[in-house]
Amino acid sequence: MKTSPSKHASPLTVTLAFATIYLVWGSTYFFIQMGMEDLPPFILGAFRFLLGSVLLFCWCFARGEKIWHVPGILRSIIAGILLVACGNGGVVLGEQTLPSAVVAILWSAQPLVLVLIDRPNWKANFRSPLTLGGLATGFAGVGLLFGEQLSQAAAGGSLSDGLPGMLFVAGGTVAFSIGSVYSKRYPANLTATAGVSWQMLSAMLLFMLAALISGDAARFKWHAVSTSSWLAVAYLAVFGSVLAFSAFMWLLKVRSAAQVSTYAYVNPVVAILLGVFFAAEEISWLQLGGLVLILLSVLAINISGSRRARTAG
Repeated sequence: MKTSPSKHASPLTVTLAFATIYLVWGSTYFFIQMGMEDLPPFILGAFRFLLGSVLLFCWCFARGEKIWHVPGILRSIIAGILLVACGNGGVVLGEQTLPSAVVAILWSAQPLVLVLIDRPNWKANFRSPLTLGGLATGFAGVGLLFGEQLSQAAAGGSLSDGLPGMLFVAGGTVAFSIGSVYSKRYPANLTATAGVSWQMLSAMLLFMLAALISGDAARFKWHAVSTSSWLAVAYLAVFGSVLAFSAFMWLLKVRSAAQVSTYAYVNPVVAILLGVFFAAEEISWLQLGGLVLILLSVLAINISGSRRARTAG
């Protein structure tokens, strides 16, 4: 079953949704690290998705949205396990042993993994030079963006001890890609908000279970958590989960999975620019070249998606 982009989505709404996942998810690497200064990884995830699910369910009740639809709930739970629990869990676990730059580079392979997994759209994707060229260019751009930091990490030996983290992130990209294709092919027949509510709830329960099994729950001390870590949890829940993830799931309904996955290329750009503007970090000519390649890749993939939508229409 192939899915085609919806023709009923407002261009302005689509633009705002893309801006949300580009900008907000680009900032979450920093806030995940801030939260993990005092919170064990699984506890951080449990609190984040507990708060996110509560806020989303309250929103659904206030708007009178349908949330009790058993087939939709089951599909949302499956998507939540793949996208939220395994996808986000891979990033959180990876950042325990890897620099954020390495995590960003590994995660930027997610669009490539998605295209390989999205078998029903192989014909359209692999026959499109713009899509293939855009994916390859985006990955190369991320490599340039973080090439210097990656070299420094390798020279310092931080990569040699990071194999488990790399495997966690790689597993997360595969799970997130499978979840994206699953959500596209098997919609939950719920509003984006209601579907994400159940996804967050299922992820929260899995993070709590993992915290109990791993010992994170036993090591957690309420009094040892700083205000900055709690603020990081609040930011990740409200902006990273409620706003950005709802926008992501809605975009999967109205745009191709390849187009939506361009967030993985733009997020590192946002992370770099945040460092330049708010932390007085310097940006090199090599990084500027990476930024240009990434922007060109996103443009190519979106042009390809727009042409495909016009052809389908």
